[in-house]
Amino acid sequence: MRIYFWEKKSWRLWAFLGLVLLAFSIVGCGRKERYQDQFTDVFDTASMVIGYEESEKAFQEKSTLVHETLLHYHKLFDVYTDYPDLENLKKVNEEAGKAPVKVEPEIMSLLQFGKQIYEQTNGKVNIAYGAVLSLWHEKREAGIANPENASLPDAKDLEEAAKHCNIEDLILDEESMTVFFKDPYLRLDVGGIAKGWAVEKAAELLEKAGGKAYLLNIGGNLRAIGKKGDGAKWVCPVQNPFYIDGTEEEPYAVSGEIEDVSLVTSGDYERYFTVDGVRYAHIVDPETKYPANLHRSVTILTKDSGIADALSTALFILSVEDGKELLEKMRREYAIEIEAMWVEPDHGMEYTEHFLKKVGAE
Repeated sequence: MRIYFWEKKSWRLWAFLGLVLLAFSIVGCGRKERYQDQFTDVFDTASMVIGYEESEKAFQEKSTLVHETLLHYHKLFDVYTDYPDLENLKKVNEEAGKAPVKVEPEIMSLLQFGKQIYEQTNGKVNIAYGAVLSLWHEKREAGIANPENASLPDAKDLEEAAKHCNIEDLILDEESMTVFFKDPYLRLDVGGIAKGWAVEKAAELLEKAGGKAYLLNIGGNLRAIGKKGDGAKWVCPVQNPFYIDGTEEEPYAVSGEIEDVSLVTSGDYERYFTVDGVRYAHIVDPETKYPANLHRSVTILTKDSGIADALSTALFILSVEDGKELLEKMRREYAIEIEAMWVEPDHGMEYTEHFLKKVGAE
């Protein structure tokens, strides 16, 4: 989930996954048993695959498929690390301003999705915003490593970087499978959409492989396939930001149930740094060039994990009212159900009309 992409995992996320694991600990009553696998090498976050199968071998085959798929996308969409014999987004950022770069079909598909989301969110989710985001990334990494000397990007640097974020300068040629930057200083950052997009692709492959009762929890990005082995829905707790802060005792903002749907949350409590007592989160508003702070978290409930990831980012930047308008627009365009929940800085909570009902939390 989230505009800055490759981040170090947090102990808080492991604690959350541990709480989630307790909620998923019931073994199915039928022939199929519950199995789980976990890993930390995809999208730099703690991840878990839970499924019901007739044998451990059958589960491990499917879990390996999910892991390998996500690891492939992790490397392909990485904007900070080189991998041998792989033309990933880091190489695209380095070379596409000089000449068209031939890319893998998955990169082309993701970037096309990114352009589509840009239009649908009126630019709130901009995969061409890397020049600005890299400045915040550098300051956040330095601020986390050395909190006493944490500082903000220079305003003039942000202004200059923002001149090189026009998505119209991103030229995608599907016929030749090439990417070109008309502006040589343009840089891609797909953190607002990539993890959700990858999770959805992994879920599709898992279903094709015969997975019928699975839950993917990729860094808190939940994607349910069917129900649990005993026929019950999957429990879906959403973290309470104030519990993470230590200011409330309730660990979950809401705890409901899901099946065949994605539940994705964007918040200010995992990837952030503090300057002069002010928290600066990882989701940057392209209009202000500074991290958004209207909400503590936004959770999206919809079928497609890629759409959920993009919308959780967009709604984190927008007001509740504008966010609801965007959701209505997306419902019409995609002909799908989308619900949302906001956790506000004043400890209040907002929901779309059917969110609580859809997760069985009314």
